[in-house]
Amino acid sequence: MKASDYVFAWNRAASAELAADYGYMFEVVKGYEEVADVDDEGNPLNPDAKLAVEAKDDKTIEVTLNNAVSYWNELLAFPTYFPVREDVVSNEAWATDPSTFVCNGPYRMASWEHNSMIKLEKNPDFIDANDVSMGTINCYLSDDQNNMLTNFQNGSWQLIDDIPTNEIANVKSQYPTEFFNVGQLGTYYVCWNVNEGILPAGSAYANDENAKAEIRNAISLLFDRNYIVEEISQGGQLPASSFVAMGLTDADGSQFYQNCGVSGSYDGYYDVSVAAYEDNFSLAIEILKKYYTYDEATGKFSDFPTLTYLYNTSEGHKAIGEYLQSVMAGVGITMNLENQEWATFLNTRKEGNYSIARNGWLADYNDPVCFLDMWTTESGNNDVQFGRGAHAAFAGYDLDLTPFGLDTNVTGGTWAQTYDVLIKAIKSCTNNDDRYKMMHIAEDMLMSTGCICPLYFYTDMYMLDDSVKGFFSNPLGYKYFMYTTIK
Repeated sequence: MKASDYVFAWNRAASAELAADYGYMFEVVKGYEEVADVDDEGNPLNPDAKLAVEAKDDKTIEVTLNNAVSYWNELLAFPTYFPVREDVVSNEAWATDPSTFVCNGPYRMASWEHNSMIKLEKNPDFIDANDVSMGTINCYLSDDQNNMLTNFQNGSWQLIDDIPTNEIANVKSQYPTEFFNVGQLGTYYVCWNVNEGILPAGSAYANDENAKAEIRNAISLLFDRNYIVEEISQGGQLPASSFVAMGLTDADGSQFYQNCGVSGSYDGYYDVSVAAYEDNFSLAIEILKKYYTYDEATGKFSDFPTLTYLYNTSEGHKAIGEYLQSVMAGVGITMNLENQEWATFLNTRKEGNYSIARNGWLADYNDPVCFLDMWTTESGNNDVQFGRGAHAAFAGYDLDLTPFGLDTNVTGGTWAQTYDVLIKAIKSCTNNDDRYKMMHIAEDMLMSTGCICPLYFYTDMYMLDDSVKGFFSNPLGYKYFMYTTIK
């Protein structure tokens, strides 16, 4: 590996040609706008453009940023910034074949039985190879929670990171030293396709984006988040009232999520306390009555279009989907459930071929912007489809950045003219107080659409055999095995 491999890898990851989901993470590097710029058909406008990154010699890289970035070192630790070799990735199937899978960390891939097992072995060329104590790791691939638990209980597997919901209480008591539930910077949520029609046929509001936003926000109030965390997920999660996760800090060191929203009486964008649920539910019904026919005798709406809730294979996701379905049915809204395996599910959501879907996001690094920059128009993680399709033409957003010394003051702008501009301003801002204030504006805009319906803040729940020593994880969801031993 040489410095030139980083230069190649970063330019490749940021390129319009690759259109990587995380390409926007290089936005802080000088030259990114030219590298990523495309025409209306998605073709690169500047095919010869490069990021301002240069290999000074085989071991030295020089990078020029647009401005100082407080989380730069954390970006460097994110996988999108990891190097790949040009001669290897010229084969598009390189990442599915152990013989070409690029590894320069403590392990390399020895074999891969697709849909069955990945075998990792110690990398003798790793810089700290002498400190790596676990020589081989067998990673079994399964989305069957019951199968995972069975293999843990019979001693075949030493670590599982998914537990059947109906077994959580049992394993907590049966395996008190092997059950772990630790903090994690993430939010489990439901997302809507912003372009999905959700009004009755012939409604005067059919093309009114503000009406759709009010409806989506009202439906968010129907769900009892305390019931979800206490009776379904049962993993110590906390009800979420914001998208930016608990644990991420504000400029003054306080919790970011506690400083957002519109009320001084509760944290976030709606009151998720047990006592508030009945009032939330009643408010939601009153709002929905503005747009749908409601039968006071049955307490149900009769003309809400049928929805389909998309989720990936998991008993836990299914259980939450069934709860959401039952709540909707209780007010006369039919919501069918559709299950897809992981890869298909990701593509379906990414392409916008859904109406409402299960989603979740873990922090990429310790800064709220990693929950916000994913929703720009061209972001590869913009599953909601903000600024795309019919939503691209909707001009109903306002943005005033003049209090921060900027010239931007838009009334009735599109998503691209407001939210995209705001995220760019956040990333170019070097005044930390102003940057955080603008991030709150960004989350306000995001939550106003109703397309993001947070359910709970994640915890990381897993089981680890008592024989395993030296294992550790972090709040970003990464697990580390290189210093482990089995006693």
